[in-house]
Amino acid sequence: HTPSENHVDGKAYPLEAHFVHADKAGHLAVVAVFFELGDDNSELAKLLEYIPEKGADSPIDVPFNASALLSDTNDYYRFSGSLTTPPCSEGVRWLVLKTPQTVSAKQAALFNKIMGNNNRPLQKLNARLITQTQ
Repeated sequence: HTPSENHVDGKAYPLEAHFVHADKAGHLAVVAVFFELGDDNSELAKLLEYIPEKGADSPIDVPFNASALLSDTNDYYRFSGSLTTPPCSEGVRWLVLKTPQTVSAKQAALFNKIMGNNNRPLQKLNARLITQTQ
């Protein structure tokens, strides 16, 4: 998503990736990774080679190591929420990694060119409890 859908202490990031998981019973969990401006990201570069034009689909025919986009630490924020795209299903366990990865300004601009600003507006916390690892 460009820009990020989650914020930390009011801070947004230029890019946020979501890894959506479902078990056989249909329970959903999302691992979210922030990207801050910095060096080129070599794994994202592989994706950008195959990124389709806006509105088109394109298979990714290159080996891609999704785990390379995850931080080396296990520090995260956890909360119960919903999917951020329709049908916006509730009861989703969110794990938002604290340590952002880097993305170059050029890479972030390319993702934004294709996806546009596709982040869901921030939702009210309501009674949602956010916990974090120390």
